[in-house]
Amino acid sequence: MRPINDAMKGLTNKPDFKQRFEAMKAEILSNREIKEFIKNNEEVVNDEMINRSLVHLFEYINQSKECNKCASLNECKNMLQGYHPHLVIQGRSISLNYERCPKKVLHDERKKHSSLIQSIYVPKDILRASMSDLDLDNPSRLQAVKLAHEFVQNYTGNEKSKGLYLYGPFGVGKTFILGAIANELAEHSIASMLIYVPEFMRELKSSFQDQSLNEKLEAVKKVPVLMLDDIGAESMSSWMRDDILGAILQFRMLEDLPTFFTSNFDLAQLEHHLAYTQRGEEEKVKAARIMERIKFLSKPIELRGANRRMT
Repeated sequence: MRPINDAMKGLTNKPDFKQRFEAMKAEILSNREIKEFIKNNEEVVNDEMINRSLVHLFEYINQSKECNKCASLNECKNMLQGYHPHLVIQGRSISLNYERCPKKVLHDERKKHSSLIQSIYVPKDILRASMSDLDLDNPSRLQAVKLAHEFVQNYTGNEKSKGLYLYGPFGVGKTFILGAIANELAEHSIASMLIYVPEFMRELKSSFQDQSLNEKLEAVKKVPVLMLDDIGAESMSSWMRDDILGAILQFRMLEDLPTFFTSNFDLAQLEHHLAYTQRGEEEKVKAARIMERIKFLSKPIELRGANRRMT
C-alpha cells in the first residue's frame, strides 16, 4: 500500500481538485470578517498560514455569529448548538474557539433564575406575548404600549431608564404587556425577570429552611430588568415590606436598574396597603419610603378596558 502522503499528493495534483481548492479559497478570502481578521493580524498571517487553515476558515464563514443567522436557540444552525466561533491564531495556524452565543447566554441565565426562584411567573400566554400582539383599543392602552415600545427600542443596558407602573382592574392586560416587553428584550439579548409578587413572598418565607434567601434576593436585585407583577395583592408584613421589597428597590434605585410593576392599586391605594401590616400596625413613614422608590423607578400608567379573561 502506498504511503498516505503519496496518495494525498496525487489527489491534490488533479486539476479538478485544484480548481475546487482555489474556488473555496477565493470564497473564504472574499468574506468580510475573514478580510478584517487578516488585516488586523497582517504581521502574522501569510499565504502559507491561510492555506494551512482553510478548513477552519471555511467552517467559520458558514456558521452563525452573534446569532445573526438563527431565529432562536432551537433553530441554531451551528455545529454546536448555542455556541459560535471566534478566529484565533494558534502557532502557525488560524483556529477556532467556540463560546456561548447571546441566545445561549440568555437561555442559561433564564434557566438559572427559574431553578432558583420558583415564583417566576411565565404562563403560556405570556411566553407567546409580543409587541405586535398588543391591542390599541383605547387611549390608556395606546399610551402604555407606546411607552413600552420606546423602552424596548431605546434600552441598551448602559443608560438610566424608568420602568412603568401599570395599574388598573383585573384582566385588562397589564401582565401581558410586561410579557411582551420581556420577550422583546430577549430578542435584544437583554435578560429580564417577571415575578408574581404574592407567590415570591410566600417562597421567600420557606427559603429560611434551605438557606437560599440571600441567593434569591441577590438574583432579583441584580437582574438587568425586573418586573414585579401584582404588587399589593400579597399580605404584607414589616419584614416583607422593609427587608425584602425595600432592599430590592433600594439596590435597583442606586444602580439605576429598570423596574416595572403591575397592580390593581393606584399609587395612593398601594401606599395605604403598605402602611398596614398583617398585625394591623400602621407604619405610614415606612410605606412612604417604599413609595418614593417606586416613583423613582417607574412612571405610573393607568390601564383601562374590558376584562379580557372573561372574553
